[in-house]
Amino acid sequence: MNFSADEPSTRQIYHWMTQLISPRPIAWVSTRSIDGVANLAPFSFFSGVGSNPPTLAFCPANRADGTFKDTLANILCTGQFVVNLVTDPWVEKMNQTAAELRPDEDEFVMADIAKASCEKVGAPRVANAAASMECELHSSIAIGTGPGGANMVIGRIVWFHIQDDCVCDDGRLDPTTLSTVGRMGGSTYVRTSDRFEIDRPK
Repeated sequence: MNFSADEPSTRQIYHWMTQLISPRPIAWVSTRSIDGVANLAPFSFFSGVGSNPPTLAFCPANRADGTFKDTLANILCTGQFVVNLVTDPWVEKMNQTAAELRPDEDEFVMADIAKASCEKVGAPRVANAAASMECELHSSIAIGTGPGGANMVIGRIVWFHIQDDCVCDDGRLDPTTLSTVGRMGGSTYVRTSDRFEIDRPK
């Protein structure tokens, strides 16, 4: 099968991309609006950008009516957000926060998730997440407009929160304890418990 990317519908393109670009890590992003309302939502178009300075990026798409999702609107107003790690025990709670609520509704409250304060940013974090990264907005790039239009949010990490039991004696992180979860296409997710190692060429 070969075809131009201009031919299928946006919905079909989304379906193929989420199946082809997988598994994807999940950024569980917490923000706070200028009115003080907390927001929490998952995004799987997510990746690290670089370590000097420490930066990451995720891409919230516009709603079906072409407007910004609350996460992006909050970040553009406050310049701050937190990326919480999604691990196996949090999958069901994460999925609950994918629901589209009104801007004045708090997903932490809706899903009964405990908040914790951050060190550098005003947004809350998921209290018992295996890891959370406090971020300040570096830049936001509008890739597309209208329904489904992509927006790339690049954040500079200013503070790390990592559960002690996830850290090995040598300072590296233990992937078994972290037990991260990735997203495939549709409603399919994958655990990272099946792993293997390959030595890199010198």
